[in-house]
Amino acid sequence: MSEILNANPTIRNASDLPSRRPDSTIPTSSSGASQRYPPLGLFASTIPASAYLPDPFATATPSSPTSSISEEDSAPEPIDAQEIYDLIAPIADPEHPLTLGSLSVVNLPDIFLEPLSPGSPLTVLTVLITPTITHCSLATVIGLGVRVRLEQALPPRFRVDVRIKEGTHSTAEQVNRQLGDKERVAAALENGTLMGVLRKMLQGAEGGETAL
Repeated sequence: MSEILNANPTIRNASDLPSRRPDSTIPTSSSGASQRYPPLGLFASTIPASAYLPDPFATATPSSPTSSISEEDSAPEPIDAQEIYDLIAPIADPEHPLTLGSLSVVNLPDIFLEPLSPGSPLTVLTVLITPTITHCSLATVIGLGVRVRLEQALPPRFRVDVRIKEGTHSTAEQVNRQLGDKERVAAALENGTLMGVLRKMLQGAEGGETAL
């Protein structure tokens, strides 16, 4: 990481990025309180529950003393591609002091949400990332950062699949195998040096706060 492979990447103006958020503040529940999911799956042993990120899509439950919403209103709100983009676009690039959104590493048209099967409550979320150069050595790190951010922020009903967009990287197949291998991802997250990189990447997405 001492040598910048792409010293002059194409940079998008922040005002040109698609966004539904008026600012960088992470939404809270309708009761006004930040809600957090406990660590699940790959991140259970690497991220303390007490430090987990707030759920941007949480809604208050009818049993909450501060909530007056009906049971119908408390149903999970649909999450679309724009909201997913708003979660990952502010992630910092590990090589440049820029975000993945401004570098077009993540793009709104490359985010797909589909039901796991007809009638299933589970949703498969696929995010295709586009490295700034075809031989980017940090493509796997970027993919891990995106996956960690989504696994932290989204409800358990989502199945996250992060991969390199076809034709944008010379070793895309190898990187995709790494990102899709749960054991390899879990092992990577136990690497102290890598975790330090991921912390810095996610600070921008959380307005300076990181849960790693």
